[in-house]
Amino acid sequence: MADRAIFQDFVLARSDRLLRTAYLLTHDRATAEDLLQEALAKAWFAWAGIDEPEAYVRRVLVTTYTSWWRRRWRRELPSGDLPEEPAHDDAGRREELWQAVGRLPARQRAVIVLRFYEDLPVAEVAAILGCQEGTVKSQTAKALAKLRVDESIVKELHR
Repeated sequence: MADRAIFQDFVLARSDRLLRTAYLLTHDRATAEDLLQEALAKAWFAWAGIDEPEAYVRRVLVTTYTSWWRRRWRRELPSGDLPEEPAHDDAGRREELWQAVGRLPARQRAVIVLRFYEDLPVAEVAAILGCQEGTVKSQTAKALAKLRVDESIVKELHR
């Protein structure tokens, strides 16, 4: 019963932050909620053996997201109507940036979210992803290189 109370306290205290991380990974509110729910369910079954719950759940979020991303068939949906060109403001630029981040491979996207949005050090990101620090650095460099040449971002910078 004590484990249940501790787990509930953890969920109440950390679910907003973890949901934000899940959203940044999935870029969809409903999918982020599903991802967080699955990660918390996995954490519950391992709860007695977890030393650092937030780090554990964050790692489960990333690994579960990565496995979902690999299984999901991604396709474009055709549309007969072209969207109107929106007025460009900071919110629009942020949205274009997050769309560009969304086009990165899952692991590179996870590195960008954990390093720059969650502001985690390289060592902690490596621990979450279960890889070496050098891998985090190289994935970060590759992701940033892709973002630098992404058409939507480059086009926006030259306006």
